[in-house]
Amino acid sequence: MTSTTQAVANETAPPWHALAAEQVLAQLACDPASGLSAAEVARRRAQGGANTLPEPPRRSALLIIARQFQSPLIYILFAAAMLAVALSHYGDAVVILLVVLANALIGAFQEGRAERSMASLRQLSALRVRVLRGGQEASVEARELVAGDVLLLAAGDAIGADARLIEQAQLQVAEAALTGESVPVSKATLALPEATGLADRHNMVFSGTHATAGRARAVVVAIGSQTEVGRIAGLTETATEPKTPLEQRIEQFGRWLVVAALGLFVTVVVLGLYRDLPLAEVLMVAISQMVSMVPEGLPVAMTIALAVGMQRMAARGAIIRRLSAVETLGSTTVICTDKTGTLTRNEMTVSQLWLPGGITVAVSGIGYAPEGRLNADHAGTLPLLQAAVLCNDAQLLPPGEARAQWSVLGDPTEGALIVLAAKAGIDLEQLTRDAPREVELPFDSDTKMMATRHRFADAPRRVFIKGAPEALLCLCATSDAAVVQAARTAAEAMAGRALRVLAFAVVDDDPLDAGTGFCALAGRVRLLGLVGQIDPPREEVKAAVAECRAAGIRPVMVTGDHKLTGLAIARELGIAREGDRAVDGAELERMGEADLRNDLDRIAVFARVHPAQKLRIVEALQARGEVVAMTGDGVNDAPALARADVGIAMGITGTEVAKSAAKIIVTDDNFSTIVGAVEQGRVVYGNLKKVILYLFATSMAAVLVLILALLGGYPLPLVAVQILWINIVTEGTLTVNLVMDPPDGDEMRRAPVPRDDPLLGHEMLARVALMTPLIAGITFGWFWWRLGQEVPIGLVRTETFTLLAMCAWFNVLNCQSASRSALALGVLKNPWLLGGLGLSLLLQALVLYAPPMNTLFHTVPLAPASLLPLAALASSVLWAEELRKLIARLARGRAP
Repeated sequence: MTSTTQAVANETAPPWHALAAEQVLAQLACDPASGLSAAEVARRRAQGGANTLPEPPRRSALLIIARQFQSPLIYILFAAAMLAVALSHYGDAVVILLVVLANALIGAFQEGRAERSMASLRQLSALRVRVLRGGQEASVEARELVAGDVLLLAAGDAIGADARLIEQAQLQVAEAALTGESVPVSKATLALPEATGLADRHNMVFSGTHATAGRARAVVVAIGSQTEVGRIAGLTETATEPKTPLEQRIEQFGRWLVVAALGLFVTVVVLGLYRDLPLAEVLMVAISQMVSMVPEGLPVAMTIALAVGMQRMAARGAIIRRLSAVETLGSTTVICTDKTGTLTRNEMTVSQLWLPGGITVAVSGIGYAPEGRLNADHAGTLPLLQAAVLCNDAQLLPPGEARAQWSVLGDPTEGALIVLAAKAGIDLEQLTRDAPREVELPFDSDTKMMATRHRFADAPRRVFIKGAPEALLCLCATSDAAVVQAARTAAEAMAGRALRVLAFAVVDDDPLDAGTGFCALAGRVRLLGLVGQIDPPREEVKAAVAECRAAGIRPVMVTGDHKLTGLAIARELGIAREGDRAVDGAELERMGEADLRNDLDRIAVFARVHPAQKLRIVEALQARGEVVAMTGDGVNDAPALARADVGIAMGITGTEVAKSAAKIIVTDDNFSTIVGAVEQGRVVYGNLKKVILYLFATSMAAVLVLILALLGGYPLPLVAVQILWINIVTEGTLTVNLVMDPPDGDEMRRAPVPRDDPLLGHEMLARVALMTPLIAGITFGWFWWRLGQEVPIGLVRTETFTLLAMCAWFNVLNCQSASRSALALGVLKNPWLLGGLGLSLLLQALVLYAPPMNTLFHTVPLAPASLLPLAALASSVLWAEELRKLIARLARGRAP
């Protein structure tokens, strides 16, 4: 059957894991002893295509750049530039267009995340694999595989396509990247029920995983987009990335500004013509005021604010792949986090022993470092520890040039047993020399046990057995029925506390050989005890979870581990509270959308979920209005990472697929680092709000001054180029530096920023209502008073121009905090802002005292003595806001 026919047949036929190996071979017309012939491979490839993922069309650089101009703010600036050109004000037009172009280039640089994600997925097919073709073993590129190829697998081999096992010997496969399972999975060849979930299909191997132990033969049943990785690629490609909260607010703000700016333009033109002012002068002032309404410094300030946040996060272990993710973190309301390695150490640790007689031994210390202690004085402890070391294939590796810390080579579960013995003071090398291994029965997924025979110098041969309690206890002598029942009860209790339980037993003086099965040992086995292991939570995570709760963020565990294990860890860390529950993939599959959304508040753990379900969880949370951060490290996480408001990949254990689909990479795989990134996201958003307040209050004050002059029948208080100077230079030298403000310290005691939070909320509008009339009143009042003294209009305009700039300097200090005094904060809190103030003052001095600048900006030099009353008058902007802050603090019961 060809691969094309096979794909069609699969729609109605039982899935491959539900078929016997002989049936699979028959359907695929494949001989397991010789594989496919070269001619048959060529024919199937011609019909089924290469084992690659489809490449979506790439967007051109010009298209990416063109997309950056799709903003109402940009439309206004383009219109202003064209009008400036029409009026022969080329300098003004050039300044406006340079701002637009710089913003577009910065935005284009951030594009292309989806293309990178798909490119990483396609890299999975660039592997080389061993196959059987024409009776000969061959090494080929994975992209050349076809349905029916016979794969030859051994420890360390990468798997290049989905395949059904037809032979295997102690095969174990690391599937964490696909299923989230934290330990290698033992494989078998028997057929399984059709309803078996992906993580439990032990007779299948999947593209993107790799063998860790044993050997096998498997026949390829799916290639390219038909593989599990291919389906994930399809989900990732179709998962639409939502706009960030900031992008939504900027878009809304821009639409409002379009209407306001056009209204202002018409108002100024009508008033100017009513006053019989020259049309060219009126149009240029109207353009200047329209530009003044548009905070064209905001996109640049926003980009810099996000970049600063990115640098601060990088210093704390979070690498930002897309700048907008910095701000989105500040709005996060739910963090969906993996368990293994993120909440836990990803280092299996023995925490408890159970000995016959009901003796329980606690074990201290966590991780692979042999630091800790246990009470080894009990008579049964030493034989149990000997069995743990001898019936074991792992090694304990000390720190060295290649390793910064203790680690294990081999299965993590077995490595934890070696660490246990080392904690008890056992000389591992001496013990293995004194009791060499003679025979072994390797671990088998069917029996769930392993046995080894050892020769002791001063004792008979002994056989040590290790395995799952439910399997090993069945071999114990019937005379030990009471001990066996007590062990079963103890194993159930340990499993209920999220411990992974192993049982150990011994058979004295038994001639075990390679042909002996476990059944031959039945009734002669003496139980040594139980060992309970756990992947311990990171020490700092519990405090980080509590910090999340205080900040209004709910953590949710999404794990590939078992439900009970996940729920126990979640309760210990505070993720699961009283009444919260865990749901596994099978339960989730049976839940309707309405039921899922209604139950989300009480579900703290999602366990054993597959990729499409992770995507469904994210979308269900978003449908409830949540801003979702999703962590992940595997291929299976890519669709959910792409769909989440913030996808966070793990830097240590994460696959390239996950990293490419995510917006943030956490270098230490630590949940606490994620919480720190959320805090910095809130700092960024808070600083952006400061900038918006400053820009809007100052710009509106300039607009109000002009309107008052036109309504009152006075000359224009500012010429167009002066308005542009205030708008672009005076404000520009301060906005960029204002976003560099350090944290206030209470960011994680505030609620998350709502997704629909307006850029100018009620509190900010109230502050604008104080700042704008005050600045406008001071500036226009001075202008009106000086005109009454019959001062030359050039001097009056210069003083008015300088006074407005000084008001902006004092007002930027007001915007640093909504409640704290600027005098208490001090300019030194932000040295960048201090430098910006110094630069702005220097540039203003050049405009006043440099002859070429006098000509360009229509200014005259001011006597130094005349600057003092202007500065004193401008400072009233600061004192008025200080009074408001004092009243606000007193009203909230705070000390002044």
